[in-house]
Amino acid sequence: MHFSVPETESRGGGGGAAYVAYNIHVNGVLHCQVRYSQLLGLHEQLRKEYGANVVPAFPPKKIFTLTPAEVEQRREQLEKYMQAVRQDPVLGGSETFNSFLRKAQQETQQIPTEEVPLEVLLSNGQKVTVTILTSDQTEDVLEAVASKLDLPEDLVGYFSLFLAREAKDGAFSFLRKLQEFELPYVSVTSLRSPEYKIILRKSYWDSSYDDDVMEQRVGLNLLYAQTVSDIERGWILVTKEQHRQLKSLQEKVSKKEFIRLAQTLKYYGYLKFEPCVTDFPEKGCQVIVSAGNSELNFQVRLPSEQIKEGSFKVTRMRCWRVTSSVPTSSGPPGSSPGKAEVKLELAFEYLMSKDRLQWVTITSPQVGRAAASPGLHGAQQWGLCRAPQLGGEGCAPGETGPAVGSLKGPPAGRGGLCSGGDGAGSGVSAGPPSWAGRAVLWGRWRCLGPAVGSLQGPPAGRGGLCSGGDGAGSGVSEGPPSWAGRAVLWGRWGRQWGLCRAPQLGGEGCAPGETGPAVGSLQGPPAGRGGLCSGGD
Repeated sequence: MHFSVPETESRGGGGGAAYVAYNIHVNGVLHCQVRYSQLLGLHEQLRKEYGANVVPAFPPKKIFTLTPAEVEQRREQLEKYMQAVRQDPVLGGSETFNSFLRKAQQETQQIPTEEVPLEVLLSNGQKVTVTILTSDQTEDVLEAVASKLDLPEDLVGYFSLFLAREAKDGAFSFLRKLQEFELPYVSVTSLRSPEYKIILRKSYWDSSYDDDVMEQRVGLNLLYAQTVSDIERGWILVTKEQHRQLKSLQEKVSKKEFIRLAQTLKYYGYLKFEPCVTDFPEKGCQVIVSAGNSELNFQVRLPSEQIKEGSFKVTRMRCWRVTSSVPTSSGPPGSSPGKAEVKLELAFEYLMSKDRLQWVTITSPQVGRAAASPGLHGAQQWGLCRAPQLGGEGCAPGETGPAVGSLKGPPAGRGGLCSGGDGAGSGVSAGPPSWAGRAVLWGRWRCLGPAVGSLQGPPAGRGGLCSGGDGAGSGVSEGPPSWAGRAVLWGRWGRQWGLCRAPQLGGEGCAPGETGPAVGSLQGPPAGRGGLCSGGD
């Protein structure tokens, strides 16, 4: 998720003291409006809980009224502060930070806490209505939907709620996954348009996890409905012969076989986003971006109206960045929040050939959704060099990752595997300052990060947590199959994978003779190991 503070507003007057309000945007959409004093209160609470050496520096107080230039300087400083906090695996996943944003969102939209019905769509268009509180967070709403569907608790973590826009023809374009720092009811109603919907979809892009989901009847039905829908929308490419085979399997209600065949098709499991503008292969081209299977797929409309298609592999992206911009407002002070159109720009440096790197840029109000996609998560935040051990080019001799705020990338020549660094090539989540000087093992492009869905980042001081294995609160983000044979340190149980809790982290451990349940093709930790295992998760 890309945090920005692109604009300020003058508030108060008319008997009340005047003050400056700062508009916090997430992926180009207004999330909340806060005062400096509110953010200062958040900062002080984070310092109290985590220590001054962990929390980034906060813009200082001013005695006198700020000049316009000072307001702009503070806006920039607050933006960097919010980005640094969010990108820290401990601070960004903390309840203190997330609850602050949820409360601020509700106050900004002036929605009182009350019981309301919320409509959630399944991929096939079926509506599921749940009764929730307007103040319920994303995880609460997801669990309410899962309960209504009788989805087993151990499968809830395989699904997420997404915010999408429905076109007049019934087609959907996905904006982003709903996060732990927001209130789904407030997020969708604040957009003030019936075209915005909340949709339940699977939250992973590795099709090997389908096996886990298909073991349960409800999980199988949800996955089947999503696959059928994606084929009908044209998101998955199907030949005439493949379409005939799929139709035959549908008629036989052979759901597992239908999904198995679909898994072999082009663009299975991809998400398609709203139209954007790109400078590749030439400036000003309209493009539809799809993301999945560790790549971005472009369908570009050239000025000649010719359509060209191509894909950009994550393994060939050296680094990338997300920036936001908002046009200077000419309106009167105190105008309503969210009026200005905030544009997000995703730019990545791509290895076109052996010796040629080229920057590719996508611009759109919602381009940040693609940047937040699983498998691409760490790069948009840090943009460091990729690790050679993982198929990347690494850092050239004497090269470091670009500066991120006041933070630098990994040491020159380390190829992304570093101590105290992090990011896109290394696969460590969000990097310093809280990870400074801690060893990172088996870095990976899409490892840890700030909260992943309802999952938290790694506990402070547990350096070297790898992707795979886990669940709520443990901080291990993704999942096992591709991590077979790599040691997992400080394993901890979580509902997504069901492994035993490590006693070192306050859990019960595995009872003698007990193992964690199967995870994909991998088994849980050896009996008595308490979740610390080698070769599993």
